[in-house]
Amino acid sequence: MHTSGDHTMTGPLSGADGAGMALGIECGAREPEPTTERGVQASPDHRPAPLPVRLVRSARVTVHIVGGLTTTVLVFPWISPPQRRTLIRRWSQQLLQMLNIEARVHWRHNGGLPGNVLIVANHISWLDIFVLNALQPARFIAKADLKHWPVVGRLIANVGTLFIERERRRDTHTVNRHTVEALSRGDLVAVFPEGTTSDGTGLLKFHSSLLQSIVDAEGHMQPVAIRYRTPADQHCAAPAYVGEVSLLASFWRVTGERGISAELHLMPPVPAQARHRRDLSRAAEEAIRTALASPGSAPAPDRRGDRQA
Repeated sequence: MHTSGDHTMTGPLSGADGAGMALGIECGAREPEPTTERGVQASPDHRPAPLPVRLVRSARVTVHIVGGLTTTVLVFPWISPPQRRTLIRRWSQQLLQMLNIEARVHWRHNGGLPGNVLIVANHISWLDIFVLNALQPARFIAKADLKHWPVVGRLIANVGTLFIERERRRDTHTVNRHTVEALSRGDLVAVFPEGTTSDGTGLLKFHSSLLQSIVDAEGHMQPVAIRYRTPADQHCAAPAYVGEVSLLASFWRVTGERGISAELHLMPPVPAQARHRRDLSRAAEEAIRTALASPGSAPAPDRRGDRQA
């Protein structure tokens, strides 16, 4: 696995359990149109994967999702939380392999991801969740609408997702309380403070409300920058889940890539005890912006999507 940064850890993607797996083979292509539907930018000289490849990938992922849901219903009630995390991590790694997505982890500090840590990441795609879970499973905070998605909604609910009605201030307090309880038990929790997806070329404004939980839990905030790259180390637009694109259309676009590199830049953790959540939000935004501006990224104006986290 390719890695880079101030403190680089070379090797396959691995989490706290020590297991590792190299994800994907190569990073790939886009459709020949200068733009994809709904305004997502694409390079005009890229060719999509052949139709048979896309169909096989789609079929394999469909079976994989059904299998994952079955596991959460029939197996999860009878095994321990560490065993569940191992299965979630392995399942996420296998999903990325099926889509030919290679995860590259860039550690900007020494150490791993212990418990009582709140991951704060930028948000580009539904793929973000699986890329993070392939590193180390976390409980995600997501908008309540997602649990009503067919099959996928039940799957993400069964793996411990915390759902929030963003329009209700009282619900934010309730989710923060549940998050503090999870963090205090040693769970890893992840939030997307932008509150919606972007196209991956920049950051949207960070919202600090859900960062109160790590202050109350007296833990650490872990900023993580996510970006998707092509074989030529250019910005890859395919994963961006923005605009009016449906989930199925977004998935089909990803299957058309000959390969994608998903980069995770783990910046130095920030102690949250006695900090104001707005200070933490600014620190996370600055750290992630710094990582995205490192060599290989192509700065561009933000284009807001409407896919709320």
